[in-house]
Amino acid sequence: MQEAAFIWDLDGTLLDSYEAILAGIEETYRQFSLPYNKKEVRAFILKYSVQDLLEQVAKERGLDVGLLNQVRAQSLAEKNAQVVLMSGAREVLAWADQQEIQQFVYTHKGDNAFTILRDLRLDSYFTEILTSQSGFARKPSPEAATYLINKYHLNPDRTYYIGDRTLDIDFAQNSGIQSINFLESPAVCNHQISHLEEISSLIF
Repeated sequence: MQEAAFIWDLDGTLLDSYEAILAGIEETYRQFSLPYNKKEVRAFILKYSVQDLLEQVAKERGLDVGLLNQVRAQSLAEKNAQVVLMSGAREVLAWADQQEIQQFVYTHKGDNAFTILRDLRLDSYFTEILTSQSGFARKPSPEAATYLINKYHLNPDRTYYIGDRTLDIDFAQNSGIQSINFLESPAVCNHQISHLEEISSLIF
């Protein structure tokens, strides 16, 4: 069995990307002449996901969700330069690397995630990067975590999913692994942090 392992979420965890995401959604809404309320959209995607948002809009407006996704993906790809690192992200990745903590990514982002991580020179920290295009059921299904645990012989008690939403805590809980999250939760598996820098002070 391996020692500690980190599985990272991206948006709102390693990447300060919500403004770029919201700008991409706003542009998509504009192309389809849809009313856009930034505050409501932000609250919705933080609670659920961008995919859930687009599926709901498509259903309500009689639109093709595939086309909505295509337009949004193109818009978001053009905004990669707006995506920056969360405070302390590079430092904690380097620290974990020095501690020989194996690191992975599981994100609902598409394959644009590879481009962003490469542009930010972070891709080399990760043993494997899983995206929405990797073929796994979306969070909170444990499918992706089960795949990583089995493939890399990870110890679930020492494997941490690091995220920023309740969905991420639910994913960790359903997967039988630990959670590190910016949110407080009654879930026994969760370790709350306020800043990424605090991760290095947790006991692994």
